[in-house]
Amino acid sequence: MRTIQKSVISADCTNRQDKPNSHIQNLIDCFKPYAEIFETNNKQIFNYSDRDENTIFILLEGSISLYRKHDNMILNSESAPFIFGMSQQSTSPEYLFLRTQEPCLIGTLSLKEAHHLIGENKLWESLAKLLIYTIARVYAHCAKISQLSAYEIIRYQLLELMNESPEIRDNTTAANYIISRTFLSRSGTMRILAELRSGNYIIIEKGILHGINHLPLKY
Repeated sequence: MRTIQKSVISADCTNRQDKPNSHIQNLIDCFKPYAEIFETNNKQIFNYSDRDENTIFILLEGSISLYRKHDNMILNSESAPFIFGMSQQSTSPEYLFLRTQEPCLIGTLSLKEAHHLIGENKLWESLAKLLIYTIARVYAHCAKISQLSAYEIIRYQLLELMNESPEIRDNTTAANYIISRTFLSRSGTMRILAELRSGNYIIIEKGILHGINHLPLKY
């Protein structure tokens, strides 16, 4: 491995924005009585638009990733509790889709009905907190993959992977997780992961990330 900058970061310290769980739960409690609730399979795909009506997805259990259709890049992933689709207020959501990362419990509700319930129950602050968090997460992802070196992108994605649910971490190789969220090549990603493993910076077995000892800021 090349000469490494000695500054390091612990595995539990990332740039992930604080998730407004109490505000998300306020919205879920309001929506749930009116939603159609069902169980899903792993890797099940959903579109935001159904018969020209935009739909929100209330994630009650499990985890879901947000994909861009034209290249299947993952823009964001969230574990329950969460609500997908509220940020598609007036734009066409046709260029995005959702895919479950494990069996999930989901509720669906039309965006129009969600707006009505928010106004009726004066939950605009909770909506604002959810939207701010959602935008910050997607922006942080896009900024990280467009402005950093290959190593810095991989470092960021490894820290994100450690924050995922055990179901995702145990069933997704680190390389696949990184490649599905970035423009990096498989060969380059595998090379850097191998160097980090040989330097005892990360613990990987059969491609699965089991731990991060520490990660240099740069190398």
